[in-house]
Amino acid sequence: MKVLSGLLVCLAFAAMNTVVAEEAKEAKKAAKKMESGLKEGARLGAFDVVKCAGEEADSVAIGKKLCYRCRNGSRPQVIVFTRSTDKSVTKLVAELDKHVKKFEDEQLRAFVNVVGESKPAAEKMVKALAKSTKTENIPYVVPVEFENGPENYALNPKAELTIIVANESKVVANFAVKSAKDLKVNSVLESVEKMFN
Repeated sequence: MKVLSGLLVCLAFAAMNTVVAEEAKEAKKAAKKMESGLKEGARLGAFDVVKCAGEEADSVAIGKKLCYRCRNGSRPQVIVFTRSTDKSVTKLVAELDKHVKKFEDEQLRAFVNVVGESKPAAEKMVKALAKSTKTENIPYVVPVEFENGPENYALNPKAELTIIVANESKVVANFAVKSAKDLKVNSVLESVEKMFN
């Protein structure tokens, strides 16, 4: 009987430790989640950028200052803010380019904003990114507020990458990562496709 009681106590402690370990794991996972940019349901605000490279069919000259978000209106759009040219960023942008073509009838738009400590560095980085991705349907820009992007978008300066998926001028999904290497490209693409299914 004592052996059985002892065994039951050991099993109870083991189960409790498993629950505690799972709770700690979930808390750690939640703490790792980076928050940056507009939240789901928020309305997109206007912000000015300077086009540095990319899509030629949009008839916007390189060096022109404009609001791409405004130009896109309430169309479905993906707004990428990056501080990195990591291979996950180039993969994302290449896939977004394919999606813009695939969802041409739905008028999907996307544009890539490079932010950084100095405007010349951001411009150099955005041109290198455009050259490495070889896209046809994506404009590459530097926001006028180049250090951390537009203030009204509340980008976290610790986020290397913030992606906003929007439709009807409202955010439908937001993705942010501290390191671009942590980006789950397929999750972003699934949220884009979900707008049309």
